Amino acid sequence: MYKKLGIKAEIAESEKEIAEADKLILPGVGAFDEGMRGLEKSGLMNVLNRKVLEEKTPVLGVCLGMQLIVKESEEGSEKGLGWVDAKAKKFSFPAESNLKVPHMGWNEVEICRADELVNDLNNGDEAARFYFVHSYFVECENPQDVLLKTSHGIEFDVAFRHKHIMGVQFHPEKSHKFGMKLLKNFYEL
Repeated sequence: MYKKLGIKAEIAESEKEIAEADKLILPGVGAFDEGMRGLEKSGLMNVLNRKVLEEKTPVLGVCLGMQLIVKESEEGSEKGLGWVDAKAKKFSFPAESNLKVPHMGWNEVEICRADELVNDLNNGDEAARFYFVHSYFVECENPQDVLLKTSHGIEFDVAFRHKHIMGVQFHPEKSHKFGMKLLKNFYEL
């Protein structure tokens, strides 16, 4: 998506590349414990914590990456990065609800508060919508951290920002013009 926007972005695979980054995107697909163990095994935890917690580098967690940023997840037993006071919870619906898990597809989002990350997402009368694929969702402890909400059986948080630490549950890279706008907003912070 950044290539399409004409914005230079690199996939960082080393401590040096992360140390030199102006901004970080923490993507993720898969299971929480597997993701946390992968970060531990990568040897990049120290540089990530230094960049985010000490140097205050802007970071955006995407999908599982958003969940890894929080304290813990009902999906596993590993502790999360703990950068934001929140936890990941499992969707749980009665069988008669006919609601499917994982939550998959397009959903409109509600903007909860103004912020540069979600600036100009709504286009006139057209509400912002994003593409989701997930079985767990993040619940923020501090309502002032919540930027966007949506619903799938229940209303839940789908984007947060705590100072320079941000997360989105949806896939902006698969969300066409809305995802492109959000990623451009992150770049311009």
